Amino acid sequence: MKIKKIIILSFLALLSFSTFAQNKFGYIDSSELLSLMPEKKTAEGELQTFAKSLESQLGAMQAEYQASVQDYQANEATYTDLVKQDKIAEITNLEQRIQSFQQNAQNALQKKEQELLEPILAKARTAIEDVAKEGEFTYIFDSSMGSILYADENENVMSLVKKRLGL
Repeated sequence: MKIKKIIILSFLALLSFSTFAQNKFGYIDSSELLSLMPEKKTAEGELQTFAKSLESQLGAMQAEYQASVQDYQANEATYTDLVKQDKIAEITNLEQRIQSFQQNAQNALQKKEQELLEPILAKARTAIEDVAKEGEFTYIFDSSMGSILYADENENVMSLVKKRLGL
């Protein structure tokens, strides 16, 4: 009787071990992958060109502001109160325009970066998924970020956890 139990337990242990052994794991450094893609270099160049044009526009606005401040300081004594108020309002308006431009430029730069990188990331993601399916990998990890890039849907336990929680 004991021998029968040992044989059954051994068989179950081997069965569960072989099931676990069927899972294949892989990893990739996505940062390195992206740095090797020529599209990434092109996107970086385009992003730098866009950033330089924004910097150029900001520089022109700052030069206009400096010129207005210097003009006001040089001629303040000759201005009437009404002209002083008008010049101060003009300078204040320039300051606000510069601040607004800086915020909008930063948002535009982030949007442009996302716009340029999304197709590159999608291409890399598709290649990783294709390799995972061809190589029958269950999971592909990203060693640069410590995250999962690909997971076989058969390994998703969400429905079991939801059932356990009564959701």
